[in-house]
Amino acid sequence: MTEPVISVEALSKRYRLGTRGRTYRTLRDSLAGLWRPRATAENLKPSGDFWALQEISFELGQGRVLGLIGHNGAGKSTLLKILSRITEPTAGRAVLHGRVGSLLEVGTGFHGELSGRENIFLNGAILGMKRSEIARQFDRIVAFAEVEQFVDTAVKHYSSGMYLRLAFAVAAHLEPEILLVDEVLAVGDAAFQKRCLGKIGEVAEEGRTVIFVSHNLSAVERLCDSALLLDHGRVTFQGSTTDAIERYLQTGAAAQGLLTEAARRPGRGRVRFTRVRALCDGRPAIHLTSGSRVELLFDYEVADGAEVEGARIRVAWTNLLGDTLFILVNDGNDGSGNGISTLPGPAGTVRAVIPRLPLHHGTYRLSAWIKSGRDLEDRITDALELTVAGGDFFGTGVAWPADSGPFLVPHSFEMGGER
Repeated sequence: MTEPVISVEALSKRYRLGTRGRTYRTLRDSLAGLWRPRATAENLKPSGDFWALQEISFELGQGRVLGLIGHNGAGKSTLLKILSRITEPTAGRAVLHGRVGSLLEVGTGFHGELSGRENIFLNGAILGMKRSEIARQFDRIVAFAEVEQFVDTAVKHYSSGMYLRLAFAVAAHLEPEILLVDEVLAVGDAAFQKRCLGKIGEVAEEGRTVIFVSHNLSAVERLCDSALLLDHGRVTFQGSTTDAIERYLQTGAAAQGLLTEAARRPGRGRVRFTRVRALCDGRPAIHLTSGSRVELLFDYEVADGAEVEGARIRVAWTNLLGDTLFILVNDGNDGSGNGISTLPGPAGTVRAVIPRLPLHHGTYRLSAWIKSGRDLEDRITDALELTVAGGDFFGTGVAWPADSGPFLVPHSFEMGGER
């Protein structure tokens, strides 16, 4: 059996809250201290221990791509910092075989006073590469980062986008055996993110090992052959990427949608949405596929517990610019013939079904309102955010091209016809 490239055994990391390490005091600090209470053990009591990681164990072989998913604060970045040797674990150990390239924060390891050229060679030297190896990749790094004009300018003068492009290009092109990538890619523009994801895929195909952290579940599903689901510093699932994403979507904030705070939701409030979910081919999802059966589930509560007659629900699908692409309504006046008019109390669930989703690649949001008669009861502007990937909408056995536009419409081409 091949020895794993990364081996993590019972890794734990504890932070002590409420303490303050010893620091150097300036003359100004000393003078200011004459007029304020002196710090004592009483006012510096620790408020407790915070375990960012608890008993994390896994192994990763050469050429494998592992995704780390979980809510904010689950411990993903802490784990990468330990693997990168930025911080030490409280308990357990992590053994890595090979050079490690990491992109955890924009420009980590860069020196602001040095030029882009100098930082490329500096980072390569830190990775243990020879100057000839760095020189061989230099032109590719500069071209990927699109900083040819500014390569001899101090990086402190770079924009955040330029800084990010160069940092990623260095981390990906200097041929580390292990590449660690955090959510930092989220700050780049769409075109740059697409190139970065493509490069990560190339790195994996070359036999190098990658650990990828992202809230972009579509990217995780596409790039990673396995995944770890973290929750409050613990591994709650380890296995296939598809199963890990499904577990994540079924729990926590990811399954609750983006319900706007009640204080910012107009309406009388007799009827309120309490939860919004999406199912894709019968499974909980926020990552949908073109042509799939999509069901939207709207849980509601009635304040007085009585049934609501004459209820009208309107759901709008919008793009990230706020443009409405299409709407769903429940009163049947749109010609669908699929109306409902009464909501049983005190609570229930309304289901809206789209037999074959006609949307293509992109990120979309749902907005919804509910009325009883003419009275607005509740309105949420961001009920749920969904991503859509291309599927076999036309039943040809081939996914439709990603640049074909937002809508997929059944159509055909024929010869002949009247002039």
